[in-house]
Amino acid sequence: MVRDAQVVQYISSLGETLAKATDSRGLSWHFQVVDSKEVNAFAVPGGWVYVNRGLIERAENMSELAGVLGHEIAHVTRRHSVQQMQQAQGANAGVTVLCTLTKVCDNGAASAAINVGGTALFAKFSRSDEQEADEEGVRTTLKAGISPTGIPDMFRILLKERQSNPGALDAFFATHPLEESRISATEALIATYSANQLRNLQKDTQAFQTFRRRLQSLPPSPAPRKR
Repeated sequence: MVRDAQVVQYISSLGETLAKATDSRGLSWHFQVVDSKEVNAFAVPGGWVYVNRGLIERAENMSELAGVLGHEIAHVTRRHSVQQMQQAQGANAGVTVLCTLTKVCDNGAASAAINVGGTALFAKFSRSDEQEADEEGVRTTLKAGISPTGIPDMFRILLKERQSNPGALDAFFATHPLEESRISATEALIATYSANQLRNLQKDTQAFQTFRRRLQSLPPSPAPRKR
């Protein structure tokens, strides 16, 4: 995790603003920046949201980062993460039986392969979950007074980079199915709001640009761990 006080304060403040706009259960939210150059973001049940440094450094303005946070918040409020964990628990029960009835888990390499495979199986949200999180992200940013156009704009940035440098975004696309249709779908949803509703929404702030520069000034992220 990035422990720099300025970075932690900003991501927490922005995240809390978005969460308060949509969370009806009063969860205790936690937002963290992962010190990784890989492009990714993820959420786990209970209000924990993580955004990789590599993704933030690609965001050009505040609304794009807010869109990512709004999307991940939706995975929590819509209980997508809980549903994944329930599925994973069922799979892990099968792995436990396999280890009990055979000696396969006595082999370190085989045991590690089972753990990796089980994790990867449930790491990817369904397309319907992603669509729902996109839609909720649009509504959340609007409620928070932030332009929702950052969501399709961020999609464009990531898709463009995938074309020019595919390997750099492997982690993100492994867990977030992303097609051109998600850009058109979010733009169509935004277009259903009146010009008056979309007027005077924040797209960027000096605070975000200061935060981004601060993040870029920190020592380079550690190399990814070898699996």
